[in-house]
Amino acid sequence: MYHQYSDSIFAHYEDFIRDMSETAVASDSFDPALYQKYNVKRGLRNADSTGVLVGLTSIGDVRAYIMEENEKVPIDGKLLYRGISIEHLVDGFEKDRRFGFEETAYLLITGKLPDDRQLEEFKSLLDECRKLPDGFAEDMIMKAPSNNIMNKLARCALASYSYDSNPDDISYENVLRQCIRLIGQMPTMTAYAYQARNHYYYDKSLYIHNPQKGLSTSENLLQMIRPDSRYTKLEAEILDLALVLHAEHGGGNNSSFTVHVVTSTGTDTYSAIAAAIGALKGPKHGGANLKVMDMMEDIKAHVGDKRDKGRIKDYLIRLLNKEAYDGSGLIYGIGHAVYTKSDPRAKLLKRKAEELAAALGGEWEEEFNFYKTVEELAPSAFEEYKNSSKVMCANVDFYSGLVYSMLNIPKELFTPIFAISRIAGWSAHRLEELAVSNRIIRPAYKNVGRKQPYVDLSDRRE
Repeated sequence: MYHQYSDSIFAHYEDFIRDMSETAVASDSFDPALYQKYNVKRGLRNADSTGVLVGLTSIGDVRAYIMEENEKVPIDGKLLYRGISIEHLVDGFEKDRRFGFEETAYLLITGKLPDDRQLEEFKSLLDECRKLPDGFAEDMIMKAPSNNIMNKLARCALASYSYDSNPDDISYENVLRQCIRLIGQMPTMTAYAYQARNHYYYDKSLYIHNPQKGLSTSENLLQMIRPDSRYTKLEAEILDLALVLHAEHGGGNNSSFTVHVVTSTGTDTYSAIAAAIGALKGPKHGGANLKVMDMMEDIKAHVGDKRDKGRIKDYLIRLLNKEAYDGSGLIYGIGHAVYTKSDPRAKLLKRKAEELAAALGGEWEEEFNFYKTVEELAPSAFEEYKNSSKVMCANVDFYSGLVYSMLNIPKELFTPIFAISRIAGWSAHRLEELAVSNRIIRPAYKNVGRKQPYVDLSDRRE
């Protein structure tokens, strides 16, 4: 077991810490009505839940509604990468039985699809970048393993600064070089962090497989995380699809916006990417599919028969009533901040999940059908509970966790896989911020704290 900090140092100060906490909470609390009084856009959202327009981008585009007579009319969701619909992009490489993540990364960064020569050269460059510098794995991963792989990835990103001969140069070409290196190395960092976690925290055997040239990003990840390095072509194709679907989602998603904010300060690439990883770690962002998985297990435990639609719907209504699972009143994986009628990523992943479930057969086909049933019943449960005809759909998180489980990928890798994918979009957004903006991002906060006089130390006794 890896030795961690002990909280025993705080034992003598327990009452003091409690008093500090209570004082801080009291100081940080104020009347929520002040948000409306000062027209604060909480969460950078407008009153109709649309995002506050804070920037321009030409990288990703998310479309979910049209405006008719000043009202939002839901449409089937559209996701475009550099103006190309995600459906056309996926259909293009799937019909050729090619892996698509590498050309997707090239597209997001450059704005153009690569030709044969450019694609092969880019894949060759990523091959050269996948191996970590000498001593990196031992010094930065093995000597200080983490029980949470996302924290380790953030540390690895920051540590990469020390291995770069020119880390602070934010010229476009140098930042591009840094981003490509991180895109190549992120799967290796993830695999090694995962193996170190298993070994030092859970006393499992340590498997360190080197990245292999000529393999795609998805193939390399699978062969590095598995003890025997074995995988099927279908498994690699489905993981590749998941990487493509998570690579970009506009500049307003939390982690990509974080990249813009941090980049606007003029800081280095490694600091910007580490900040984005920290944002993605949050369960409201990158960890959402874990909540879906846990919720689905909870539903199964309480309804018994996964085919009983009546009992499933009743339990979904209990979820909405805050009477079940975590009491949040949410059906995780259903609904989205932008998409209404459909999430194109969920539709594409669902199609591939069905193919994988059929190939695996047995319990996985039953599990996939159970997910389909919940997806089918959730909108009607919501309509019955809220007495509302609001359009709702399954989002990509609803099926991604199921897909990873069918691929026998452990839960602790779900969010890191998101990071392996989204670093392509983060890189594009960092480069865009450097290219088009020279102003630091600085929104305003209204101070609503009470005024108080300074009191001399000798007079501060309560």
